[in-house]
Amino acid sequence: MPRGLFITLEGLDGSGKTTQIKRLAAWMEKRNLHPAVTRQPGGTATGDRIRPLLLDSRSTGLAPMTEMALMFADRAQTIAEVIQPALDAGKIVLCDRFTDSTEAYQGGGRALGSEVVLELHRLICGGLQPDLTLLLLPSLESCLHRARSRNERHTEQTGQDEGRFEQEQDAFYRRVWEKYRAIAAREADRVVLIGGNLGIDEVYEQIVEAVAELLVTAKHTTV
Repeated sequence: MPRGLFITLEGLDGSGKTTQIKRLAAWMEKRNLHPAVTRQPGGTATGDRIRPLLLDSRSTGLAPMTEMALMFADRAQTIAEVIQPALDAGKIVLCDRFTDSTEAYQGGGRALGSEVVLELHRLICGGLQPDLTLLLLPSLESCLHRARSRNERHTEQTGQDEGRFEQEQDAFYRRVWEKYRAIAAREADRVVLIGGNLGIDEVYEQIVEAVAELLVTAKHTTV
């Protein structure tokens, strides 16, 4: 059985990833592709216990290396429990964030650098790479405004606080934003950068175009 396809969505909080991954999954369901959809952090019972440690505003004093180690612990579990079994079964996997997020947030935002992130990825994740990464990168100002407003609504509606990263200063997010752009330039064969303050439908159209192209290419390579 041919290996499945691994597609990730990346971007700053407030970039619209969650909305777009839901729309992409629905697009695939209509075509009987039945993707496995997951997220990081979270997506497994273990990951859902790690997620509050990383995102809750009350998690104060986490050292950058601790934060990164928790990210990779969550990722290793998701690979073992969700991603690799689905790929081995020939399924498409849609994942909201993967190692690019760690390189951007911990490598860039926390200034740990890319080298340590990529080495941990090699050791812990076995070098598993997405077949396609859709990087949503509106302006930094737009992302920050949307993310902070969304987290306030989320806390009011659910009582769950996931605003720890949104408390960071704008300089932190500038480093994250710039690191994402550097990743896109370095990994141009894998990463499709969707930049600018586009409408939801405009972003969706670009996503579907990129995914459709991947599906056609994958079909030809397995014939």
